[in-house]
Amino acid sequence: MVTEKMFNFAENKRESTKPDSSIMKYADYISKIEIDSLWSGTKHIVWTLDRKVNILSGVNGVGKSTILNKVIAPLQKYRLSGVEEAMPETPGLKLDLVPADSNTVRFDVIRSFDRPLVNAEIASKLDFKLATELDLQLFTLQRRYLDYQVNLGNRIIAALQSGKADAAQEAQRLSMVKTRFQDMVDRLFAETGKKILRTENEIRFTQIGETLTPYQLSSGEKQMLVILLTVLVEDQQPYVLFMDEPEVSLHVDWQQQLIELIYELNPNVQIILTTHSPAVIMNGWMDCVTEVSEVTV
Repeated sequence: MVTEKMFNFAENKRESTKPDSSIMKYADYISKIEIDSLWSGTKHIVWTLDRKVNILSGVNGVGKSTILNKVIAPLQKYRLSGVEEAMPETPGLKLDLVPADSNTVRFDVIRSFDRPLVNAEIASKLDFKLATELDLQLFTLQRRYLDYQVNLGNRIIAALQSGKADAAQEAQRLSMVKTRFQDMVDRLFAETGKKILRTENEIRFTQIGETLTPYQLSSGEKQMLVILLTVLVEDQQPYVLFMDEPEVSLHVDWQQQLIELIYELNPNVQIILTTHSPAVIMNGWMDCVTEVSEVTV
């Protein structure tokens, strides 16, 4: 039986229910989100979540992004602090985590913007000419992709050196997810003739004999690459993927495939996303859709 524990970020929490802050215990997923006093104290949010897919829907301006940001902001602040201990309490926010003794959660955030970089000074210090915020996300993901490959390579070497009868099969199994990612991107970008250069350590593409960086892709291609690369580098660990209207730059065919593609790379992820696109919720995800009015009391 799956047990849940209320991870309460609100004040005045009973001492007996506080997690041990000296021990990092990651959650598999979030089972409920509660937010007090939203929209100048007029509303309260109670959203019971599915283990896999959760889609918050509604027209623009109804508050989808506001709800998501209320959850994401303290998580990002905690991550930036670099403190290796349980997440601190945040007034007005309560998360129920599974399993019961969890006190923190792995997560990633993907947004749908491709705005010009606000901080030109930061951009000028980087090795590549980065024009937009999507470019900056790709730059960061390139670093994570290199780390992922190092860790993957070490596991493959360990498997081959284990002396086990199935060592070769285990090494092949370990490399399958990266190969699946590369095949997936090649298939999605096939219409424009782009393919990932598989001999490169960083993500590079070839197109009609020319080598391209990710920063030379279209906005839709960058957005899809950001999503898939983010999922890949989490290395199939249980974690929460927050996405705020990820469909904005994506072709309708890609919108329809999005959730399936994510789960093909990592079956352990929990997706929490906002959208107003019917295409995203096609292919069997209608039961995972919640309207903002349904979680507002």
